[in-house]
Amino acid sequence: MEDILKKGIEKGLIALNNEESRITYYTVPQSKSYKYTDPEEKVRAVVFLQLIFKYGYPINRIQLEVQVPRRTPNDWADIVVFDDDECKSPYIVIECKHKDVTEQEFTQGIEQGFGNANSLKAHYLLVTSDIKELAYNVADFKPLERVANRIPHIPHFGQTEIGVARYYKGGVDEDGNPQEDIKVILEDELKRVFGKAHQALWAGGKRDPSEAFDELDKIIFCKIRDERALRKKGEPYDMQLFKGEKPSKLLERIKAIYKEGEKKEPEVFSSPIKLDENEATTIVEFLQGINLHKTDLDSKGKAFESFIGSNFRGEFGQYFTPRPIVKFIVDVLPITNKDRVLDTSCGSGGFLLYALDKIRKQADKMADEGYFEKDSKEHSDYWHNFAEQKLFGIEISDKISRTAKMNMIIHDDGHTNIINCDGLLDIANKEHKDGETEEEKNAIDAFNKNTIESKTKNKEFKPNSFKYIITNPPFGSSVKATEHAYMKNYRMSIKQTDWLDSLITEKRSSSVRANQSTEVLFIEQCWKFLEPHGILAIVIPDSILTNSSMQYVRTEIEEKFRIIAVVSLPQFAFSANDANVKSSILFLRKNTTEETDNIINTKFYIQSIVWEQPTAKKEIRKLQSECEEKIRLLPRNDVYKEEKAKINREYKIRIEQVKGIILDAYTKQCQITLPDYPIFMAIADNIGYDATGRPTMANDLIMIGEELKKFIETL
Repeated sequence: MEDILKKGIEKGLIALNNEESRITYYTVPQSKSYKYTDPEEKVRAVVFLQLIFKYGYPINRIQLEVQVPRRTPNDWADIVVFDDDECKSPYIVIECKHKDVTEQEFTQGIEQGFGNANSLKAHYLLVTSDIKELAYNVADFKPLERVANRIPHIPHFGQTEIGVARYYKGGVDEDGNPQEDIKVILEDELKRVFGKAHQALWAGGKRDPSEAFDELDKIIFCKIRDERALRKKGEPYDMQLFKGEKPSKLLERIKAIYKEGEKKEPEVFSSPIKLDENEATTIVEFLQGINLHKTDLDSKGKAFESFIGSNFRGEFGQYFTPRPIVKFIVDVLPITNKDRVLDTSCGSGGFLLYALDKIRKQADKMADEGYFEKDSKEHSDYWHNFAEQKLFGIEISDKISRTAKMNMIIHDDGHTNIINCDGLLDIANKEHKDGETEEEKNAIDAFNKNTIESKTKNKEFKPNSFKYIITNPPFGSSVKATEHAYMKNYRMSIKQTDWLDSLITEKRSSSVRANQSTEVLFIEQCWKFLEPHGILAIVIPDSILTNSSMQYVRTEIEEKFRIIAVVSLPQFAFSANDANVKSSILFLRKNTTEETDNIINTKFYIQSIVWEQPTAKKEIRKLQSECEEKIRLLPRNDVYKEEKAKINREYKIRIEQVKGIILDAYTKQCQITLPDYPIFMAIADNIGYDATGRPTMANDLIMIGEELKKFIETL
């Protein structure tokens, strides 16, 4: 229940029955009761109390359901505020619409309100759906005027002159008179506002949903930039409707704000604002009273993505990692403002936003502890420099990369290091060397055409340079060797003869796999990006951890990383994004070259020792000889091929049995010889939301996170 309703009940102005199905207004001269299940009634209840608590009108001058004369069929005004105690002189007519009203219905409500106000000869009109409201001076303008008579708000009780604006920094005007400041609203309301604004631009097909999103994104950017602009206390904000102002003037101010963004980040603001003056005015009507800058990251992020996901399922939905998982991963890692952080598949920027928020909270804590003043340059630089110099993202989709950049701008300028390219490209350009042949030069030039550095001109994406990588790479798709030349540069794209088979056959061969899953390649790419002892936190499908065909991947992980933790997620973790893959979060710390070489060399040594044991090599060779001898003695008749195949199958089974014994011995010796260390293992059955994405009270990740954070601190 809203605070204003609670206050109204406490003051005896309204009452709700136990089922909250009916509301009673204790108006003068008699109380009135209506169905509270009606969505418009919920809006009217709030407006009724605002008239008393906010605008100061006495309750005896407020009446509900006032019959409008000379209207056919009979019509009633939702609320009428009178200018006299006898309630004979209507002053303000109020038309209430439900919160989910369409723009067309709201426009119809305006006309209905004007009809009622003119018939009642009222001075002012207010049309409201709670999340959007428009006020007009009806009496002093021609009946069909709808622009010049726009006013920022209805007058307060006793107010004779209405100012040019409604929202002022600090909640006072230049003369110190009390005014409204923009305010933070709840997450659900913010979702509703974003959704309604997007719906107004989309207009059921007037423009493509993604185009409507781009345009709304631009206006949201302008709104936050306006909120953060340097202005004195008592100055009005620019992103609002001024008294009697033409829509063209508002659009001019919006474009001026946007132009400043274009100067700083031309690749983000690559296209101009395409809205007309009326569309821009409509969006500002929704956003003008909201403080987006001070809205907390979680609420803003959820609202930002909720309306995107509902309209772009299949195009955008897969890019969003559920917030409880993002928060869990970022919370457990000891990231500081000195650490370089990367997301190789950043999507809309969720991981980056939470990393930025983590550093911002560190700055707040240091301010509380007296290291510097809150909101000082030192406080701002602490997290701002991290955003601009330490936070990086890669996104393959041009549209989504722009979304990520804009998302970071909206959450405070961490956008300069998000690039649009294939995150699996080779990282850095190769350098030419003196004395190279023409063929070598051409090969290097060909390689350099398809690197992250050459594609983006950003040399900060360097190998061995990131302290933390936090990512959720795309699952279930494959990269084909025939389509991507970089496949041959990934060790896990090379199919190599198993060590035991190479010893048995005395041959070692390798070839590029026809295709490889993206998640496997991203593990190796992250290894290339990480600095020694840097940490990777990555969401992976459980097939990498369990399938026998993926043993070579687990072997590579074992050699290149120290496994920190495996946190198993429930089957439904990504169901809301139409992905039903059982997955886990893998935390890995990159080994130094020396540590990896020691592991590999130790394995080679163990392999040679195990192979040279009499029960191993001798038994294999004996079985091979017996098989060859039996085949040699076979008569060359009609059944020769069948008998040969039968003998081969028989001995293959027997050799596989011996190989199993050898591999068991190898595994046991590795367990004894290789470095031993603890691994944090946990199963999260509940993760803060259900299969539909709706929030739940149970979240095992909170407790697991507390323990994992302690574990990582001991490394």
